[in-house]
Amino acid sequence: MAEDAQKNIGTWYIDPDAEDRMADGHAPIWRHLIDLILERDLTDKSVLDFGCNQGGLLRHLYAIRPFRKALGIDIAETSIAKAETLKGNLPIQHQVGGRLDGWSEEFDLALSHEVIYLVPDIDAHAADIRQALKSGGVYYAVTGCHTDNPLWPKWRELVANRTNTVVQDRSITDYGRAFDKAGFDVSARKLEYDGFIPFVADGWTPDFADALNYYTQTKIVFRLVKR
Repeated sequence: MAEDAQKNIGTWYIDPDAEDRMADGHAPIWRHLIDLILERDLTDKSVLDFGCNQGGLLRHLYAIRPFRKALGIDIAETSIAKAETLKGNLPIQHQVGGRLDGWSEEFDLALSHEVIYLVPDIDAHAADIRQALKSGGVYYAVTGCHTDNPLWPKWRELVANRTNTVVQDRSITDYGRAFDKAGFDVSARKLEYDGFIPFVADGWTPDFADALNYYTQTKIVFRLVKR
């Protein structure tokens, strides 16, 4: 994502081992998200995962709802290389970067999971995604990293200390206004994850009550339809 886009990095986490473990922690959330996606049959659809990291979300999606082809894009160069080694013969292409230059009206469906809070210029991102989507295309953007999150002041420090990225301070309403202005019909819901949530002593929510509230009440799924 350069002035309006972040510069390329090696990995999201400073600790490469933490980067490898991230997919395991996200996998149940990805499966829950896939169940929420209203578009059920993706067999003839093209899919974008913006901020794909090591490509796990697209591999999960293909296993549950096979698609025709997909692009995973991320600024983390080492993570993209890992995604390429893990994709096997799936119809997935990976690209390093934070902009979708050259991808115009290409995708039926776009996804991002905990990425939009890192984008320096949300207006440019919204326009970029809209340009990449076909007419009527849909973008599902998931984040619990917003200023309406009661844990946000503490999490800003954790992100700064543990990762190679810079967070942005935006509310749920800020996101809604940005995507509406860019030309999307904006709706949203709480993620309301209904699985069992593991206790992680040194995780992002060491207070277990906070973890339960975060995954059921705080984490938001935006559904953004290109007008």
